[in-house]
Amino acid sequence: MVIGLLFACHGAATLLGVLGGPHGAPPVAGQWPGWWAAVIQLVGGTLVLLGLATRPAALLCSGSMAYAYFVHHQGDGLFPLENGGETAALYCWAFLLIAAIGPGHWALSALLGRDAHRALRRKEVMDRIAE
Repeated sequence: MVIGLLFACHGAATLLGVLGGPHGAPPVAGQWPGWWAAVIQLVGGTLVLLGLATRPAALLCSGSMAYAYFVHHQGDGLFPLENGGETAALYCWAFLLIAAIGPGHWALSALLGRDAHRALRRKEVMDRIAE
């Protein structure tokens, strides 16, 4: 949840100019890669935070951070400490882990799934009682 929140904050700062950002002019709508990266950060981070479509959202977020690392940081040095890519590398691996292990028990999708399962079980019980 925290990773999703922090990532969404980056997107909100870039797109909406809130939370201390953007540092310079905001990207033009549709501009590659800045605007699209900010949209992925805001939407993907929010989905991971809420636990909706968590695995695909986390995989997309991880890929966007891998792109950011290899395209924008790798040319400045081999290691993240040299090239300023620590944040991109950490987000990349954190989102890859989230994509692999799934959203967890507090995810909105899990809570909605439990409610649907309970409602189905309750209906089955009521149908048996009616027989």
